[in-house]
Amino acid sequence: MQTAKETLLILLTTPLYIVVIGLEMVLSHLRKQNTYTLKDTVQNIYLMLLNGGIDLLFRSIYIGIILMFFYEHRLVTPVETAWLYWTLLFLFEDFMYYWLHRVDHECRLFWATHFTHHSSSKFNLTVGFRSSVMEPLYRFVYFIPIAWLGFHPLDIAFVYSATQIWGILVHTEKVGKLGFLEYILVTPSHHRVHHGSNPKYLDKNMGMFLIIWDRLFGTFQKELPPGEYQPIRYGLTTPIEKENAFNIVFHEWINIFKDLRNHNLSFKQKLGYIFGPPGWSHNGSRQTSHQMRQQEEALKNKAS
Repeated sequence: MQTAKETLLILLTTPLYIVVIGLEMVLSHLRKQNTYTLKDTVQNIYLMLLNGGIDLLFRSIYIGIILMFFYEHRLVTPVETAWLYWTLLFLFEDFMYYWLHRVDHECRLFWATHFTHHSSSKFNLTVGFRSSVMEPLYRFVYFIPIAWLGFHPLDIAFVYSATQIWGILVHTEKVGKLGFLEYILVTPSHHRVHHGSNPKYLDKNMGMFLIIWDRLFGTFQKELPPGEYQPIRYGLTTPIEKENAFNIVFHEWINIFKDLRNHNLSFKQKLGYIFGPPGWSHNGSRQTSHQMRQQEEALKNKAS
């Protein structure tokens, strides 16, 4: 179930992606920067195709049945003024995506899906296509309130696709800070922070298009200059040992099952390994992002 608007987006953006990715590759080569590798780029394409295939198979259910059900039982009359309708839809959807993305980072069950997007140690435009493979199976849940408020499911799908364009283009090191736009939009600088595995940068800057949600809800972190903080390290805090086609998708699911096989755990502890933040452990043998930041700050204070 793909709308004419979404088809037009694909036709318009495909040449754009080819051009900007080509330019980034050329610049990286001329500057002798190791921004791209063949293996990493192939992995990005592989994950994009898996995600797109699942979305294609499932979207007739979540758009045509689930979201349509809530739209038909909407709480309010749809906004009739076109500019206001689309503005509100954009704001509501960007807001709900922020919470989708934040839960993906703060609940291990969902991090098990989303971590594939963060598994690359590179940061380039093709990493924007390194999709969270299973996300189409639950992403629509966050859009139910939007349909319930009188926004058509096909319009919801279109706006999501449109904002994804910006979400891909911010995956670059070739663009510096963007002046006053840093206070409004998610910029490449903000998203570089988001992909950093440095303790200070973990679980920050969750927005897709607008950075205002991060500023409002305490998840904002600006990119710091080299003299003020260490350079960004991209990827996971603990890299995947075997980066094969299977493991890159199911690695964290396997780790969850391994943790749950510990028969000495209480029921509450097992729930912690499923729904707690990534890095949570019943015995303190691992660290969450919050604990890593606390430890880094304590070492900094001790050194000073």
